[in-house]
Amino acid sequence: MRFEPFIIPFNIGLYFILVYVVTRSVIWFRDLSRPDKLRLQRGFFGIAFAMSLKEIFMESLIHRKILKTNLRLGYMHMSLAFGWFLLIFFGTVEADIFGSKHLNAPYKAIFFRFFNPDHGRTGFEAVYGFLMDLILAFILSGLLLAVIKRFYSKIVGMKRTTHLKLTDRIALTSLWLIFPSRLLAESFTSGAYHSGSFLTGSLGNWFATFLPAKEMAYPFWWLYSISLGTFFILLPISRYMHIPTELFLIFMRNSGIRTGDKAGSYAEVQTYSCSSCGICIDTCQMNSSAGITNIQSAYMMKAIRNNDDVSEIADNCLMCGRCDAICPVGIELSPIRMIQRRAMEAENDFRNIYKGYFRSRQAIIPEKANVSLNYNFLGECEPEKADVLFFAGCMTHLTPGIKKSMIKILDASGVKYNFIDEQGGVCCGRPLMLAGQDKEARELINYNSQLIWKSGAHTLVTSCPICYKVFRESYYLDVEVLHHSQFIKKLIDEGSLKLNFLHKKVVYHSPCDLGRGSGVYDEPKEVLSHVSKLEKSDFEDKNSLCCGGSLANMKISSADKKKIALNAAGELTKNDPDILATACPLCKKTFSSVTPTRVADISEIVAEALNLNTTKKITNREFTSMKELAKI
Repeated sequence: MRFEPFIIPFNIGLYFILVYVVTRSVIWFRDLSRPDKLRLQRGFFGIAFAMSLKEIFMESLIHRKILKTNLRLGYMHMSLAFGWFLLIFFGTVEADIFGSKHLNAPYKAIFFRFFNPDHGRTGFEAVYGFLMDLILAFILSGLLLAVIKRFYSKIVGMKRTTHLKLTDRIALTSLWLIFPSRLLAESFTSGAYHSGSFLTGSLGNWFATFLPAKEMAYPFWWLYSISLGTFFILLPISRYMHIPTELFLIFMRNSGIRTGDKAGSYAEVQTYSCSSCGICIDTCQMNSSAGITNIQSAYMMKAIRNNDDVSEIADNCLMCGRCDAICPVGIELSPIRMIQRRAMEAENDFRNIYKGYFRSRQAIIPEKANVSLNYNFLGECEPEKADVLFFAGCMTHLTPGIKKSMIKILDASGVKYNFIDEQGGVCCGRPLMLAGQDKEARELINYNSQLIWKSGAHTLVTSCPICYKVFRESYYLDVEVLHHSQFIKKLIDEGSLKLNFLHKKVVYHSPCDLGRGSGVYDEPKEVLSHVSKLEKSDFEDKNSLCCGGSLANMKISSADKKKIALNAAGELTKNDPDILATACPLCKKTFSSVTPTRVADISEIVAEALNLNTTKKITNREFTSMKELAKI
């Protein structure tokens, strides 16, 4: 068989990307920590391997998550990814079965019709030719959607698409040219030799009626090869690097590797696995409600890949986790954003912002980084022994209705408890973490841990989802940590609370850190269903809206925060409920200022439903007072 120079661009591109991907994967593996290396090695020889293959098929090829979110967008991605896979797979089989020999070089399958122009006239060849044309038609239908989407994103149900840099545009253009050039090359070849199937054969025969088909075919084979080679060479410096990198990410994730709180190999793999699909842009409330369109996760990941300054993007985020929940690749976007915040020199600006906040809570951040935090305001006294500790947290102290309701519930339940920060106290540490002040946050955590350990308690209850998440994930405690909605559910199940039914229509807002952040969805709704008529909303569980009052974003203006809150409250109250219920003091405070509907925390609704007409129990406070009286 003669040598054909048009295969050179394809061969150069193919072998370049194979060498690059293998080399890059070795570097990523080398830079993993020793425990993560062991996890990945075990994963390749265990159930994680089978799980990864399944996920690659379902998500990287079929794009199941995108199909569930957006059918048209999912079809577009599936036709290109799965269709291309099928074309390569069945093309390789075709070259092996119908070619002159077995185990052919890759280009023999890619350019099979050029080297076998008579193929597909009769019998099984014709059936196989029909299959190959069908796959090509499937890909071209998705490509048509992709081209229209780039100029009119609403065709696939998206409000906007991502901005492209020059290399992305060239790579995208080469991708767009691959399949039409193949169609034309095969069609002209089929027209010249009267072969092909329903697509290439019919189109080729039509071309042959007014064009020199044989002479026209060769330039399009060149265009096909150049398009493939260009696309492969541009992969490492374009967003399309996600195609090979996502496979490595899936194996790493299923082997148990996680992002953590520091930059590393896994975070870098996730960065390159972002396909810039744009789904996170539409789901971001800063875009949909406040019109802030340049800070979404797709732009952050692109900026990190390009080594651009990400300070404005990283800081300007509610950290609500909506993009994490909807990301079809499963990238841990919020942890990666936190890593960028920690790495920024701008963290000193956050330090100044949080000084006033901590002074209001009596915890002082010193001027110099090497000075320890001052906790002396609490004194050195031993905490009171108790079975249950209640930690209100900063925001609950700013919403006294929740604090009073929790005291009422705790007293009514009869449990022996200690209100650990009743007179004020240090924060859980989350604001410092958001500011990138890890050292000071760790000092706070160590101090709080000592107080909890000395109390001898077996349960720690907090009303703030932020505190709940931090106590569970950043503390090392030998106690059960519960959000108050979980604790109230437990009390109800144990029969420790006697509750009336309020006959009120309630819609529940799932707070970001409690729901998406901690996976607590059912207990709050079960508690509300016990005392009220719980209504469904369009934004349940992982799709819950952020209230807009997040402490994580110190860049956004008050006006834009209010827009987000107004929009979210409007969506939740459009069916005119009696109460907009939430399980977060910050959400309550934010929503209360933008809606005439009554906003209440779960604890306040339960406290209202308490039936206190039963035999009165002696509360902790009354018991303590009686002991004091006995001493006099």
